[in-house]
Amino acid sequence: MEVEAPSGGSGSGSERSWLKLGSTLPVRNVQDLASSAPDELTADKIERYIQPDIDAHPVLVERSDDVPVIDLGKLLSPETGEAEAAKLKSACEEWGFFQLVNHGVPDEVIAGVKRDTEKFFQLPLDVKRVYAQRPGDLQGYGQAYVQSHDQKLDWGDLLGVYTQPPQARDMSYWPSQPHTFRNSIEEYSSELMKVADSVATFIAKTLDVDPKLVADKNVVQILRMSYYPQCPSTPEKVLGFSPHSDGSFLTILLEVNSVQGLQIRWNGSWIPVRPRRDALLVNAGDLLEIMTNGRYKSIEHRVTINAHKERLSISAFHVPNLDGIISPILATMEEKVLYKTTNVEEYARLYMSSKLDGKTALDHAKVSEI
Repeated sequence: MEVEAPSGGSGSGSERSWLKLGSTLPVRNVQDLASSAPDELTADKIERYIQPDIDAHPVLVERSDDVPVIDLGKLLSPETGEAEAAKLKSACEEWGFFQLVNHGVPDEVIAGVKRDTEKFFQLPLDVKRVYAQRPGDLQGYGQAYVQSHDQKLDWGDLLGVYTQPPQARDMSYWPSQPHTFRNSIEEYSSELMKVADSVATFIAKTLDVDPKLVADKNVVQILRMSYYPQCPSTPEKVLGFSPHSDGSFLTILLEVNSVQGLQIRWNGSWIPVRPRRDALLVNAGDLLEIMTNGRYKSIEHRVTINAHKERLSISAFHVPNLDGIISPILATMEEKVLYKTTNVEEYARLYMSSKLDGKTALDHAKVSEI
């Protein structure tokens, strides 16, 4: 299947506006910086990337395999569905993250999008810049969440594209090199929508609510392909992504090359997530936390850097249309309301126009104490 590309930008409607609610300042390409001579990568030369609080919390390496594993095949089976749904509920309440196995995305689809993501980031810089972000649009090749000329920077580059719904796409941001990349993105995106719909349906069941209440929370999908170069000089002092929670309803992550780097904040410590080749990593976003009145957690996470190996990943953010409303669903009439009914566009505008800073965006949705 060939994905046709219009001569210029395409797409219309409120869905496309998610990535037009903020902007980011242009900064140097990190992949290019990382390829500099060793004397260019001293702490003094890369001072803007040095994170002073990176060691503020302990890292529990021994818990790397503790992230719950959920089997979608077991969720779909009448014999095992109830028990697996109980595991899903616990994962959302206690961790906010889980490894999803037997997810149904064909191996050849995953292999294709992994291959082409690696090939894209191997292209010369001038070729990648053809797809560079444009002012007022967070789609394209570059960085994100750079809001000032003195803030600390993340050690990574990204390519962000709108993928769903199809009419919201701007194909001028979809790379035509490698030549199979557009087809790979199309196939992977379509398969992932099925996964997101299934996960959302089972989340609704764990909440004992009508699945229709969550059906409209996954209608927009944004893919972000991230490249984190190695940093041989000071890997322990830089971050690929600063600590943050996701402004999505659900996020689904594919580890492209199985280089460990993602860490999640759990009970005041950082826990490295060991990549699994057979799994997609799913996490609750801020909008799911609001909808569940805080019962399902949107967890802070960050990306650390390897001294010798690059890391690549693909994040798929599933979100509602901008004209949506997120209201807390209470488990009982006596439950205290922790979050305000939230206008999706207002929340998205706040999230997309700010620098990454823990869960500060979500704090704006909390009910103020009197």
